[in-house]
Amino acid sequence: MRLLVLIVGILAIFVGGHSPAEAAERPNVILIVTDDQGYGDLGVTGNPLIRTPNIDAMARRSASLSRFYVSPVCAPTRACLMTGRYNYRTRAIDTYIGRAMMDPEEVTVAEMLRDGGYATGIFGKWHLGDNYPMRPMDQGFEESLVHRGGGIGQPSDPPDGEGKYTDPVLFHNGRESPRKGYCTDVYFNAAIDWMSEMRRAERPFFAYIPTNAPHGPFHDVPVAEYEQYKDLDLSNDRFPQTRGHRLPKKSDQDKRARIFAMISNVDANIGRLFKQLDELGITDNTLVMFMVDNGPNGRRYVAGMRGAKSQVYEGGIHSPFFAHWPAKLKAGQTSDRIAAHIDMLPTLLEVCQVDAPRKVKLDGRSVLPLLEGRQANWPERTLFIQAHRGNVPVRYHNFAALNQRWTLLNASGFGREQLPGRPKFELYDMEADPLQMKDVAGDHREVVNKLKQQYDAWFDDVSSTRADNYAPPRIHVGTPHENPVVLTRQDWRRTSKDSGWQPDSHGYWELYAAESGRYDVTVTYRPRDVAEQLTLVVGDQRLEAKLSAASTSHVFRGVKLPQGNLRLDASLADRRQRKRGPWQVEVKRTNS
Repeated sequence: MRLLVLIVGILAIFVGGHSPAEAAERPNVILIVTDDQGYGDLGVTGNPLIRTPNIDAMARRSASLSRFYVSPVCAPTRACLMTGRYNYRTRAIDTYIGRAMMDPEEVTVAEMLRDGGYATGIFGKWHLGDNYPMRPMDQGFEESLVHRGGGIGQPSDPPDGEGKYTDPVLFHNGRESPRKGYCTDVYFNAAIDWMSEMRRAERPFFAYIPTNAPHGPFHDVPVAEYEQYKDLDLSNDRFPQTRGHRLPKKSDQDKRARIFAMISNVDANIGRLFKQLDELGITDNTLVMFMVDNGPNGRRYVAGMRGAKSQVYEGGIHSPFFAHWPAKLKAGQTSDRIAAHIDMLPTLLEVCQVDAPRKVKLDGRSVLPLLEGRQANWPERTLFIQAHRGNVPVRYHNFAALNQRWTLLNASGFGREQLPGRPKFELYDMEADPLQMKDVAGDHREVVNKLKQQYDAWFDDVSSTRADNYAPPRIHVGTPHENPVVLTRQDWRRTSKDSGWQPDSHGYWELYAAESGRYDVTVTYRPRDVAEQLTLVVGDQRLEAKLSAASTSHVFRGVKLPQGNLRLDASLADRRQRKRGPWQVEVKRTNS
């Protein structure tokens, strides 16, 4: 096995245009992204109660960006990270019900680095499509250990792994893979083992470690770390509030203890990671980056900033960013120039000496000069952040446009499908008022108009990337890459505005059948104590079955499907015509 890895590595190096000697000089790269951890959830950012000694130490040894921005929710940030492009170009515009699948034509950083001679691995949360051709293994990652959907404890969980942070059921290179231990420990263990193998094979590597912690649910948290927090006073008045926006008087202290426990567990694993890099002798020439995907999951300490996850105020989009690379970056070097998730791909390409394909239009730029302290003639820029619920973006809805001095925003709310009424523009002078205490839109109409014009041009541009720019990608069935295919509520399209993940929700899936032929379609559902009728509509066929009370699944065998695009809709109804959707559907190409 090791001989095979070595041969593949050598071939990849020469295909990528780098000799073994050149490859040995190129750094390894590790990108750590935590889920729903806010800017203030670190000791180094002023939190007096959380215990993050390893990340704090890493920050002191690192170069940093003090104004680094992400999207207010997770899948959009991940699409930007992977492509160097605004997520509205990628079809990944929301977090669930078919809106978080990234177009497979997008070229990811993993694909570019792989083609440039790097080994590529992901360990944790992908959240850009669970089925072929959108899985991480289809998008450039040679090694993949991930959970499905946007988090453990969601409808995308496999039946034997529902809600299991401890002993999770993950997917290793596309195959269901039960694991022992707490999920974050599992990801880091697998990443460390894989990096050690790549070190022995003398392959430079890119390891992407996006944890699902501290995302909820919070029923299953690391026990040892929870013991450290569960009896502490974690009320809001224990956190600094002399500057900026005050926190509310009430808080859920047990929930906070569980979140802090999950973060401290991430911190312990980062400590183990650096220890392993030391033992492998590769710390100096390994770039380790730490960031978060959006603001905190709940109102808590964010160093006086306003907002939290899903909001476009600073607290919802401002991420810590540390880059540890002793061979190249000076400890304590910091830059206040604005940067964002779209900048990660071009930065990594420069770091790894890999060129982007000519056909790819990048929105980001490399921030390596900022990290190295080479800021001369750094060009002015305006960044755009927007995310909200809905099948298509709505102009001005829940957006922020920011340049080095000003931030223009409309905080209309993430959870609303349509923009309610006219936008309420707010303007903040980030040089004089970095915590966004005073809206000065009325005093600077010329700035509002200029940023609004820039936003309009950006919105028109990203929305015209494709002719059908916001149509969802299609899940492929009947391919040798994935058979059977499991369809979950994560990626269905809902049939009404009230439909989503609720028990009685109903939706459908947009598919592409790679081959005409016969398929077995297995529909699974939550049991009910009444008889129901199951209806399957797929393509131009309508099939029905009577279900007995308390049943949990039914198989339609030998369903003939034509090649091409089709829609699959399964629904259950009782005698009173109360309708609901299935929990999951399996589509398997048969040889009959």
